[in-house]
Amino acid sequence: MSHLAVIFKREFASYFVTPVAYVFILVFLVLSSAFTFYLGQFYERGQADLQPFFNFHPWLYLFLVPAVSMRLWSEERKSGSIELLLTLPITLWEAILGKFLAAWAFGGLALIGTFPIWLTVAYLGEPDNGAIMGSYVGSWLMAGAFLAIGCCMSALTKSQIIAFILSGTTCLLFVLAGFPLVLNFFEGWVPVMMLDLIAGLSVIAHFTSISKGVLALTDLIYFVSMIILWLFFTRLMLIIKSAD
Repeated sequence: MSHLAVIFKREFASYFVTPVAYVFILVFLVLSSAFTFYLGQFYERGQADLQPFFNFHPWLYLFLVPAVSMRLWSEERKSGSIELLLTLPITLWEAILGKFLAAWAFGGLALIGTFPIWLTVAYLGEPDNGAIMGSYVGSWLMAGAFLAIGCCMSALTKSQIIAFILSGTTCLLFVLAGFPLVLNFFEGWVPVMMLDLIAGLSVIAHFTSISKGVLALTDLIYFVSMIILWLFFTRLMLIIKSAD
């Protein structure tokens, strides 16, 4: 655990060495506000809630989360420092979890920065604070799932650009999985059980469920399973690449 804490602190601090972290947080806050009050027609709707704010989160994360995760392992492999890292007296799981948790904490920090939007809504009306809190938890879990995917894609290549594209594309597939357009495409030539499985992979479906303020066990299991599965794939990729 001490090794994990050291890696976490090193990785988390590395985000603030360059202006990239501040630019990321600023862009996230500006886009979140714009989507909520302008594109989401907050004032025209005449309803005090954060539904427009959270409706755009899956789409925001498609671009912003891969931008955070693309450097996790790609930079290590490109610079050759991954060999040094893996020779240290730490386990591969400690390295993976340290990097992932640091990225997830950074994403959480950006999410906390949007609390003034919640305060604004609370000032203008009487929102369902339970649903808003559930939406924040769901958004953070969704960011964690996307980061785990990005972590795996970053382990696949030395190029951060390729890692960004692979991560964004894979996350998009999980976002679109529950859309009627996708389900209608498979309907008729795949078994109903397979169709239900595809719909069950939808990130938006589980995020929407949590956004209602109900933390169902199935939704929590979905996001935790996504994180564990993709981190396991990350470990597998690193072992394969180190053997090349």
